[in-house]
Amino acid sequence: MDLKESCPSVSIPSSDEHRVKKKRFTVSIETESASLYTKFHILLLAQFEETSMIHKSADRPNLTISLRVYKVLVSVGTNEWFVFRRYAEFDKLYNTLRKQFPTMNLRIPAKRIFGDNFDPDFIKQRRAGLNEFIQNLVRQPDLCNHPDVRSFLQMDNPKHQYDPSEDEDERNSQKLNSTSQNINLGPSGNPHAKPTDFDFLKVIGKGSFGKVLLAKRKRDGKFYAVKVLQKKIVLNRKEQKHIMAERNVLLKNVKHPFLVGLHYSFQTTEKLYFVLDFVNGGELFFHLQKERTFPEHRAKFYAAEIASALGYLHSIKIVYRDLKPENILLDSLGHVVLTDFGLCKEGIATSDTTATFCGTPEYLAPEVIRKQPYDNTVDWWCLGAVLYEMLYGLPPFYCRDVAEMYENILHKPLHLRPGVSLTAWSILEELLEKERQYRLGSKEDFLEIQRHPFFETISWNDLLEKKIPPPFNPNVFGPDDIRNFDATFTEEMVPCSICISSDYNIVNASVLEADDAFIGFSYAPPSEDLFH
Repeated sequence: MDLKESCPSVSIPSSDEHRVKKKRFTVSIETESASLYTKFHILLLAQFEETSMIHKSADRPNLTISLRVYKVLVSVGTNEWFVFRRYAEFDKLYNTLRKQFPTMNLRIPAKRIFGDNFDPDFIKQRRAGLNEFIQNLVRQPDLCNHPDVRSFLQMDNPKHQYDPSEDEDERNSQKLNSTSQNINLGPSGNPHAKPTDFDFLKVIGKGSFGKVLLAKRKRDGKFYAVKVLQKKIVLNRKEQKHIMAERNVLLKNVKHPFLVGLHYSFQTTEKLYFVLDFVNGGELFFHLQKERTFPEHRAKFYAAEIASALGYLHSIKIVYRDLKPENILLDSLGHVVLTDFGLCKEGIATSDTTATFCGTPEYLAPEVIRKQPYDNTVDWWCLGAVLYEMLYGLPPFYCRDVAEMYENILHKPLHLRPGVSLTAWSILEELLEKERQYRLGSKEDFLEIQRHPFFETISWNDLLEKKIPPPFNPNVFGPDDIRNFDATFTEEMVPCSICISSDYNIVNASVLEADDAFIGFSYAPPSEDLFH
């Protein structure tokens, strides 16, 4: 293995973000089988407090000194632990290394003599500088193996030593025990593909079963979004059919402009890998969080492209069932791309119904909550809910109390505020009709949506051919640009377990703000928690 493959990835999660985000739940209760189960997709947000370490001088008891402490999460092979360091310790290491490696061009944030050391902008800049410094250390073998660096990261601590033979025995045992656990990936399966075909660069999303990562294929340098799912969790929760449904839908929609494409899939004894288009304009949810609402012309454009994608799925007897801003991506030009097909229901014709309780609470149609049979019109309800959120900033019946929100969806009249056109009011009322048999789209499906006056200015043929310029350009600067992804994800360390390697000395590190109570404390989390 060459040195480049041993280079680590490093991240420092932001500690000063205060964006308020709604928790997103996806509930799936299968009523079609004898066993009922519930699945929650929760968007977990890493929150780091701005804390300080307080020292009181013995000679001058009234003197209080505040020092910021950083937590360094170190990963070597499959071992992980925490190390806590003050800025002075980073500075000492830097001064030692720059004398011995003058050509390495190492940098560290300068000391601040004047001004407020607890100014948020200063803290953010210092954290970014320390991030870059640590990245440089662990990326370069000469630096990473330096005794002072190994000591700084506690890599030689006996508690953190790694015995590869133990892991090899464990993996061999897993192979024997998991032979029958292989999942049929169908035509998309590539038996020759393997995780080491890729350089996994950044985490760009998370879900119940795993992560989505930006990956660069080594043989041609192309960038992909690779969805990595843990088999153990999928099998334990009996979610195989949801995973297969996603695969089947991905295989069917590769030619539609507003649906993400699957290139191929593969598996190891422990994980499933879906190699997808990398769509880097960001989630609609990400842009809504920044802008709160969209102008009507922009919301209309997105709604039209979403409707086109839903209409196509319906034409091949698939109900999407989980439309929400998190599952709607923008490409580099600003066009919509639907993703995450885990809750799609196959084989549903326009006149057919199903009774599975699934979706995200804010967007559930009344008939789903009532556990009544439903059809394609659940997707048109969801389109109405997403359009409402784009125009008004929140889903139509949103409440933090989920039970109360269900009551609102079932019984509360739709409240439409001023500020949008009459045709927008009209389509919202017709899409958010509580009785599905009267809902827009209940008779002729997508054709009814197309004919509504709200979309009068849309040329559907031009839309499908992407001839209509998007109203917003994400300003993507390259195929690997991740500026439109939430830093909660992108600043997270890429788990070593994503790419199994025979090189057990791959080093990863991540620096976080730390509470003073943990000074000098090292902790290795349980192995089952490492992937999360």
